[in-house]
Amino acid sequence: MGTVQSGEITAESRDEVVASLRKQNILPTAISAKPKIISFKLPILGEGRIKDKDIVIFTRQFSTMIDAGLPLVQCLEILTKQTENKSLAKTISDVKVDVETGSTYADALKKHHKTFNELYVNMVAAGEAGGILDTILNRLAVYIEKTMKLKKKVKGAMIYPAIIVTIAIAVIAIIMIAVVPTFAKMFIQLGGVLPLPTRIIINMSNFIAGIGGLIILLFIIGFVIFIMQFRRKDYGKKLIDRILLKLPIVGVLIRKVAVAKFTRTLGTLIQSGVPILDALEITAKTAGNKVIEESIRETRTSVSEGKTLSDPLVKTREFPPMVTQMISVGESTGALDTMLSKIADFYDEEVDNAVENLTAMLEPVLMVFLGVTVGFIVISMYLPIFKLITLIK
Repeated sequence: MGTVQSGEITAESRDEVVASLRKQNILPTAISAKPKIISFKLPILGEGRIKDKDIVIFTRQFSTMIDAGLPLVQCLEILTKQTENKSLAKTISDVKVDVETGSTYADALKKHHKTFNELYVNMVAAGEAGGILDTILNRLAVYIEKTMKLKKKVKGAMIYPAIIVTIAIAVIAIIMIAVVPTFAKMFIQLGGVLPLPTRIIINMSNFIAGIGGLIILLFIIGFVIFIMQFRRKDYGKKLIDRILLKLPIVGVLIRKVAVAKFTRTLGTLIQSGVPILDALEITAKTAGNKVIEESIRETRTSVSEGKTLSDPLVKTREFPPMVTQMISVGESTGALDTMLSKIADFYDEEVDNAVENLTAMLEPVLMVFLGVTVGFIVISMYLPIFKLITLIK
């Protein structure tokens, strides 16, 4: 005669609950979803967000504990208590409960896809199957760290120009709205025909200070919203990504970042024992560029039909010849993962150089633009004064 038990279990669906209970030889008689608890606690800025840095620290600590021979559940218990990020600590606690009830570590992580992506889960699964979980976790930590550095480089390249452009627009707007109208009133009192540059600047100032400024602001907001909505659709994202790749200098940087990310991800997955087709599927999902993603998917289809990796990559025309040639050499020598890692390291340096060149080029261009614009406004405002001084003499 069995005993009646009751309790709670975390799962994505009713079927997962049933499967988990059957693994424990428990026959479910009634299953119901736990009611949601409504909390009126005010959110704190940054609270609840799990950063890549938190994942790296957790992964490295977990790898060290596994390498030291500690049981999986004990490792998770220790990390739950010492993890500073409360959201990550809660996630680790949930993973521990799933592992205790019979789930594999990879299956337990899979339920928290917002924290642990498909690449992370598949590499952990390969590590569990091969008995080298500590090694895989260490590779994951290295991969995430290098990906973080790549993101930081790209953000750094974009932040400086954005700040300069914002300051330039703010300075020009202040001059046109606050300074020019003062001069305009003085010129009206003096009378006479104003020089053409002065009239142009005064008319622009009146337009910006009046209804025109509101129209421009609404147009900019509407354009940004349109681009955001358009990019949410597959064809929109593909079109925008294709345009970005064809831009003279920014496009080169974006392509180098995409190549570095593709080779780093694929090399890490293959090195960890993930099958090539699964590795290509995961790499496509994490590409970050729709054009590159479709090229990888086309390559995956060709590989599934028995072709090599390098030939379909050449046909896509999205990857530089050096990359496809090195991949071909890696396939022929049986060291594809090593070759992919070398390509990734090379393109990491290329991204560094591209960022430096972009910053070095944009700085003087933006300064010249700001100087010419402000200079033209100032000269236009002083032309009538110079003319008046000449007449007085």
